Amino acid sequence: MHSSSELIEKLRNLEATIGVIGMGYVGQPLALRFARLGYKVIGFDIDEEKVGLLNSGKSDIEHISDEEIAEANAAGMECTVDIKRTPEADALILCVPTPLNKYREPDLSYVINTTDSFVPYLRAGQVVSLESTTYPGTTEEELLPRVSLSGLTVGEDIFLVYSPEREDPGNASFTTNTIPKVVGGHTSACLEVGKALYGQAIDRIVPVTSTKAAEMTKLLENIHRAVNIGLVNEMKIVADRMGIDIFEVIDAAATKPFGFTPYYPGPGLGGHCIPIDPFYLTWKAREFGLHTRFIELSGEINRAMPEYVVGKLVKALNERRKALMDAKVLVLGIAYKKNVDDMRESPSVEVMELLRDGGAEVAYSDPHVPVFPKMREHKFELASVVLTPESIAGFDAVVLATDHAKFDYDMIRENAQVIIDSRGTYRTPAENVVKA
Repeated sequence: MHSSSELIEKLRNLEATIGVIGMGYVGQPLALRFARLGYKVIGFDIDEEKVGLLNSGKSDIEHISDEEIAEANAAGMECTVDIKRTPEADALILCVPTPLNKYREPDLSYVINTTDSFVPYLRAGQVVSLESTTYPGTTEEELLPRVSLSGLTVGEDIFLVYSPEREDPGNASFTTNTIPKVVGGHTSACLEVGKALYGQAIDRIVPVTSTKAAEMTKLLENIHRAVNIGLVNEMKIVADRMGIDIFEVIDAAATKPFGFTPYYPGPGLGGHCIPIDPFYLTWKAREFGLHTRFIELSGEINRAMPEYVVGKLVKALNERRKALMDAKVLVLGIAYKKNVDDMRESPSVEVMELLRDGGAEVAYSDPHVPVFPKMREHKFELASVVLTPESIAGFDAVVLATDHAKFDYDMIRENAQVIIDSRGTYRTPAENVVKA
């Protein structure tokens, strides 16, 4: 029988080979961290183009430099599309997407198809760790039975853990290793292996008693954010109607040294976590006959924000004797949050679609997204507009959707006919600035 102690030893002594499945926004930083420590790393991905790019020392993510990829390759990282090579790895870490389908139900197809693809090649002495955000019970209900098909005993021959990713792209204050890592194992032996897997790479490991508790932890983190953003988005509408600046109010409230955490309103929620993850719990709660009213309410409020922003634009154009139909509108910032190139679930894209549906001529400018990318749900044949006094003056309206640091806000304000500011960037009242 293969015991856990041998695998733990290998992991602790940096002698293990780490397999990262899914080399995206989550998988890449993790693979780089393991490679930097001296582990041999194999990155698996289904995208041949991406694998070729990474193997040639090039990055496809803006905040990860080509040098970092090249250094990792020199240290022994390699990427492949060949899932048959999984037995070479002692650890398999799954970093694949878990989106929602059009009925706002969890789409676990990436997790399940990936697991099905490597199960035939599993061997004794491996640990499988899922990092994708999902509902409590996924590891036990979906991964456990599949991994058990290998004929290996989980907790004795092979080990199963859930450890949710906690990336904050664009936040320079935190790197992969400084963000504490929650780990839950299927058995106590699985947990020990999980702690050894991440122990060298992450400064602080936070063990919990089960994979379900680890899955729920990730959901609580993101639901906490979604609900609080929903709350300030609702407060923003009330404050606006009363002629109060919500950003002034939040800043003032944030001086309270206890019991208040500032959250800021915006044009809706973006990214691959906050708009999606709460609905994993909503879906799973139904099985227990429960309704997650807070989650559903905040989701409703947040989803209504793009329309609120467009409503403000229509009113501003109307006051200038213009219609939305045929108006030339520039959307500033289309990534889901500032200073990154990640477009997933970006509310800016929804704003663009509402404008296009209303007959406006839409353009965008984003220093992080030179060309509008191919997306599963959205299609625009556009490239980023270069901002000059002339180009800005040529638009009937400018919508500030994502407040990238690279924008020259003074120059924009001086030349725009009207700005719809959904981020509270312009604090000083100006004739041509409308808060949204």
